[in-house]
Amino acid sequence: MERWLNQQKTSKSEETLETYFYRLKLFVEWCEGKGIATVSELSGWDFDTYENDRLAEDIAGTSLQNEMKTIRNWIEYLERIEAVDEGLSEKVHVPDVPDSEQSDETKLHPNDARPLLDYYRETPPLYGTVRHAWLELAWHTGARMGGTRALDVRDYDSENRRVEFHHRPETDTPLKNKLDGERPVGFPRSVADVIDHYLQHHRHDLHDDHGRQPLFTTSQGRPATNTIRDWSYRVTFPCVHNACPHGYEADDCHFKDPHQASKCPSSRSPHQVRTGSIIWQRDLGFPPEVVAERVNASIETIEQYYDHATALEKLEERRRPYIERMESEQ
Repeated sequence: MERWLNQQKTSKSEETLETYFYRLKLFVEWCEGKGIATVSELSGWDFDTYENDRLAEDIAGTSLQNEMKTIRNWIEYLERIEAVDEGLSEKVHVPDVPDSEQSDETKLHPNDARPLLDYYRETPPLYGTVRHAWLELAWHTGARMGGTRALDVRDYDSENRRVEFHHRPETDTPLKNKLDGERPVGFPRSVADVIDHYLQHHRHDLHDDHGRQPLFTTSQGRPATNTIRDWSYRVTFPCVHNACPHGYEADDCHFKDPHQASKCPSSRSPHQVRTGSIIWQRDLGFPPEVVAERVNASIETIEQYYDHATALEKLEERRRPYIERMESEQ
């Protein structure tokens, strides 16, 4: 497994590699539980059983599809180096997922994000904390987790209310799309005010191992990706500002445990924050090409997976400038 992951380093981001590792780790642990000691013992029956076991855990269709696709890619590599019989990868079933299910990914819904942000802004002890500042920036830029981790203090411009994302792989902060991911992204004054407060009152005045000053810090320096995931899950707990929608009392909720936060049905990962932000920006009327540039995605991706406008809304968006032009000629 490690050899295959190492080969992916030339074309995949660190974040993607971590995702691959997690998917394969689940499968390897399952194999160990079934007494499968070597890859040469794997059969089509094993892959089918694993898929059914994962389905029994009520995993989302898109998640299962991605897991099985990663397993198949790994098995194809094992075939190439003759560690398993040729044709074994063909026995890994990758389920088809309807487009409607792919686009209906779990997200931080705009109707949930606004009350959360309002609560943090209106609660002095929480205002400008690192979790609050991260959520404000992540929500208003739609940036990937790796992008927010890569930011330095020098990349933030309070006066002009923007951050600039830079690809710096030589000092451990690559962007997913490398140099093509470099861009400035602006946001409202209210967001800059939160970040200013964070910098003045809550940021640890530290450098990372490369002498850079991370924008977001822990007591050790630049946060690890798992730390940012933890921030995201915790900062999006619905019970932060409202009653628990799952019937738990705050003092008895086991999701508050550091190792359980991701299992809360209503907490959201960095990617789910990004998904909600992109949909929110489109709902605000930002054109697909503008959103695509802000979040560093293709226009096709924005339109296929994040554009939830109805047919009538799309018609209205297309015709508005032309109707206004007609009216100006009256």
